[in-house]
Amino acid sequence: MEPTTLLEAVEYFKDPANCKAYLVPRRWANDVVTCPRCGSTAVTDQPKYNRWQCSVHHDRRQFTLKTGTIFEDSPLGLDKWLPAMWLICSNRNGISSWELHRALGVTQKTAWFMLNRIRLAMQDEAHGGKIGGEGETVEVDETFIGGLARNMHKNKRDALKRTGELTAGPGGKTIVLGALERGGKVRAKVVSDRKKKTMQPFIKQHIEVGSEIHSDEFASSWRMDEDYTHQVVNHLECYVDGNVHTNGMENFWSLLKRGIKGTYVSVEPFHLFRYVDEQAFRFNNRLPMSDADRFSYLVRKIVGKRLTYAELTGKTEQERPEPF
Repeated sequence: MEPTTLLEAVEYFKDPANCKAYLVPRRWANDVVTCPRCGSTAVTDQPKYNRWQCSVHHDRRQFTLKTGTIFEDSPLGLDKWLPAMWLICSNRNGISSWELHRALGVTQKTAWFMLNRIRLAMQDEAHGGKIGGEGETVEVDETFIGGLARNMHKNKRDALKRTGELTAGPGGKTIVLGALERGGKVRAKVVSDRKKKTMQPFIKQHIEVGSEIHSDEFASSWRMDEDYTHQVVNHLECYVDGNVHTNGMENFWSLLKRGIKGTYVSVEPFHLFRYVDEQAFRFNNRLPMSDADRFSYLVRKIVGKRLTYAELTGKTEQERPEPF
């Protein structure tokens, strides 16, 4: 019987046979094992070695459940990987690498690498489609992630004041732009600025033409009245004007910042997009979806994604695919 709780998952995935029984139908359609290198279905099971061998002659004919997934080349067993996935997708505020290292008995460095590989699987693909549509309401807002000015060293704070960054709004923080369909899914992305050339492409890419967009007073710099109906709430006066508000988007920002400040404490701007993807995945697959169903969905997303430690640490360039 498949697990429905974390305790059951830890016990269930201790057995390699259970890992195989769980992953095969979620990785390959109709339980037909396919060679990840040539696509052939002519493969031979080698249960003694927990792997398969492709009958087509080519390099690296043998493969395992890990081949072609976020687990590839990892020395850790699935008995550690799968509970780690369960933990990160079921904990509302995420789980830190220090917590995971203590829970699994691996080093903190290994746990950090594992979590970032799992976050790669959490990225939504382009087939998710646009949000909104005729008669639908979409909230658009941006937020700033970073240290508080009062906590900065005096020299850094004075430098930001001289350049005007502290008074301009962001204060040297990283900008995250988001769009939320009322009662539906969220799209969020780290952006470089709040200019029209940055904001408008995001809106066009993720929101159906004809949607009604609710935003704050800063919408004047990017609004597109020819494609969308705009409703603006001035936060200097109020936060709700009838049905016009961005409270749903503010709720998502609250969840994101609670995870970053409360669980992860400090996140480098270079890695911030990974944490945004993580929170967006949990938000888009929230209740009434159960932990078991959310985990099952995440397992289906592990194929065809690879993140090396060199890419993660910036030693080699990694092209980040568009998450939506």
